[in-house]
Amino acid sequence: MGAKEGFIAYKRETPETRSPEERKKDYKEIYVPFSGEKLNQQAARCMDCGIPFCHSGCPLGNVIPDFNEAVYQQEWEEAYRILRSTNNFPEFTGRICPAPCEASCVLGINKDPVTIELIEKNIAEKAFELNLVQPAPPATRTGKRVAVIGSGPAGLAAADQLNQAGHEVTVFEKDHKVGGLLRYGIPDFKMEKWVIDRRIEVMEQEGVQFKTDVTIGQTIEASAILADFDAVVLATGAAQPRALPIPGADLKGVHYAMDFLGRQNQVIGGEIEENPISAAGKHVIVIGGGDTGSDCIGTSNRHGAASITQLELLPEPPKQRAVVNPWPEWPMTLRTSSSHEEGAERKFSVLTKQFLGDEAGQVTGLELVDIEWKHLDGRMQFVEIPGSNRVVPCDLAFLAIGYTGPAQDGLLGAFGVQTQENTLPKTGKNIPYASTNAKVFLAGDMRRGQSLVVWAISEGREAAVAVDEYLMGESTLPRKDEGYFDISKPYVEEKQ
Repeated sequence: MGAKEGFIAYKRETPETRSPEERKKDYKEIYVPFSGEKLNQQAARCMDCGIPFCHSGCPLGNVIPDFNEAVYQQEWEEAYRILRSTNNFPEFTGRICPAPCEASCVLGINKDPVTIELIEKNIAEKAFELNLVQPAPPATRTGKRVAVIGSGPAGLAAADQLNQAGHEVTVFEKDHKVGGLLRYGIPDFKMEKWVIDRRIEVMEQEGVQFKTDVTIGQTIEASAILADFDAVVLATGAAQPRALPIPGADLKGVHYAMDFLGRQNQVIGGEIEENPISAAGKHVIVIGGGDTGSDCIGTSNRHGAASITQLELLPEPPKQRAVVNPWPEWPMTLRTSSSHEEGAERKFSVLTKQFLGDEAGQVTGLELVDIEWKHLDGRMQFVEIPGSNRVVPCDLAFLAIGYTGPAQDGLLGAFGVQTQENTLPKTGKNIPYASTNAKVFLAGDMRRGQSLVVWAISEGREAAVAVDEYLMGESTLPRKDEGYFDISKPYVEEKQ
């Protein structure tokens, strides 16, 4: 794969970004164009490693060395064909995936791994540039109708696959535009929304129908969908945010992260005039050290916040892999995002005690205490450090501490799907991606819990296989277990 000794001749290189001061003035993507020559060199770094561990690192099982070789040979049509065979939306994952494939790259044992995500993005963009992305509706139709509830990455992937299988697919979305958290959760500076619109246009030309502003139980009843369609795929995500049960959490100015990020994307998309939550001139506290918290930092900087502080309960990760975290495991190392580079103070091993407010009920401060992690009773626990309590100014706080499962809005019950004690839906026995209603299937975060976009696409693809088998008795759709590995089966068995 790639050039002989290309991994020796060329170093890992990624696109430059616009300066933090410049990019904070807008919501455009932050990267500058990457030259074709440099991309060719990056593809050349893919080594003939024998066993490509990048396959096992990728939830989709992307055939990475093969499309790297095609890029190195500048065979763009072949590169896109290989990539699309396993990934419906490489233009999405090439922008926002944390690239677990790169963490598993064999070259990463003692050198910087191949820039797989960058190559993936450029394959997709080159394919659109060369008009290689053309609508390809199925030659025949089965006469079966499938409803997909939710238009995030899992729902879109399921719809795309089922449409290619010849079924008539209708996607129902509660919001005004299609995309789920791709559109309303991920800031435009990470992925501009024309990227979604471009793909949706292709899917529509291939026969997928999209119905927006549809709320199950209000606009249409679940019973009507069950009566009108031969199968249903629920893919509405894990939209129930995790609460922070401390005093003062109900004060004005304390918000869930997605309430802030979603409204900002609506402003940029022209759906509303201004964000009802403004960080302009305020002391912002972001609770949670993950990607969502980082997105709150980037958006607050663009609002013109006076200060931004991000709090994390866990200790600061090491800058390099620890001995107990060897390759090819996911590296538990410190990550600095583009939003962090734009300005924010990060604090680790900090416990939030209570929000403080004024007489009008507006948050004014947050009491913190430093903690120390220790092995107690056979497991890691934290203890507060005496005398470290303090109050920091806080005019606006964002809770970015994850999600507990599907939204508790009665959707699952309306479709006859039973739930577990942890609010995740129960899966059907012996049938992957099935629910307790034989006609209803599950995909994405609402089935497996909060996860990555790349996992959502994988879930949608695998759910489509299960639906196709249910409708037709067998399926010709590609499945992951026909490739290098199968992650879905152990997971399904564990949940039954």
